[in-house]
Amino acid sequence: MAAGGPSRSERKAAERVRRLREEQQRERLRQVCDDPEELRRKVRELAGAVRNAKYLVVYTGAGISTAASIPDYRGPNGVWTLLQKGRSVSAADLSEAEPTLTHMSIARLHEQKLVRHVVSQNCDGLHVRSGLPRTAISELHGNMYIEVCTACTPNREYVRVFDVTERTALHRHQTGRACHKCGAQLRDTIVHFGERGTLGQPLNWEAATQAASKADTILCLGSSLKVLKKYPRLWCMTKPPSRRPKLYIVNLQWTPKDDWAALKLHGKCDDVMQLLMDELGLEIPPYSRWQDPIFSLATPLRAGEEGSHTRKSLCRSREEPPSGDRGAPLSSAPVLGGWFGKGCTKRTKRKKIT
Repeated sequence: MAAGGPSRSERKAAERVRRLREEQQRERLRQVCDDPEELRRKVRELAGAVRNAKYLVVYTGAGISTAASIPDYRGPNGVWTLLQKGRSVSAADLSEAEPTLTHMSIARLHEQKLVRHVVSQNCDGLHVRSGLPRTAISELHGNMYIEVCTACTPNREYVRVFDVTERTALHRHQTGRACHKCGAQLRDTIVHFGERGTLGQPLNWEAATQAASKADTILCLGSSLKVLKKYPRLWCMTKPPSRRPKLYIVNLQWTPKDDWAALKLHGKCDDVMQLLMDELGLEIPPYSRWQDPIFSLATPLRAGEEGSHTRKSLCRSREEPPSGDRGAPLSSAPVLGGWFGKGCTKRTKRKKIT
């Protein structure tokens, strides 16, 4: 190397490497769709795997909620994708989001004992709202509707009908409300990028690892698997390859587990699940706000707490006004803070508050 810096040949080599990496990144972000006949063929194969599975576990990611108008992370218009392009990300109020066809299909498959457990990266609470029992789900990154008191033993949970993360962010989890039992500050349950989840519920890691150890089949829906791949307990890596679960992936993009998959289906989750449920001869239950479990699970705010948030509250019907709090009307203005606002920014450093 010359005294003044890299040689011409070294600069050219570095440029070739840079271009190759950019091309690889573009290829991984590229969305691929199977043609309709090919997708139907693959779904028939998937249906056979579902029928024959002794212990089927479903892993879900942000891709199953895009039909509910919740952005994903690594899609063409995903949160991380936009941030990497230097574009700003704002979050809309998510209280109007409802369980999708995929959420409702999973709930029915569990009801029929075809799915044993669901491991989700999503914080939107839509699995619980679909009717899936809480014992059957591990929300590894938390739930936007749940705040907890960690001073109580065991931890005391408070399910709300509004997004509790308005005042929270990375390393800043206090919600501003207090435990009805001991008076300690409540905290959200969200696990941000760069944090380690330590709460028992709703993360439910124990059930997730037990389910993974028993699984003979894993179905991954709408997840890039770039985060889940870092959890070796979910992939039975201590077992020899021949004894690991068969893997089925539904995603429009490349995932780091594609080479391990018995089958990769390139399609939208709702499209695939509609075909799958048809193939299995199962009806997909429609979502009903009147039957949404969150209303029976929720703890109402106490007197004096009505002004502790400005997020829009869920109502059993579209016409029903929020009761007992001053939920703000739905607005197209950005909602700052919380799990889908400031706290989602990658590598953002904040002062830690205990």
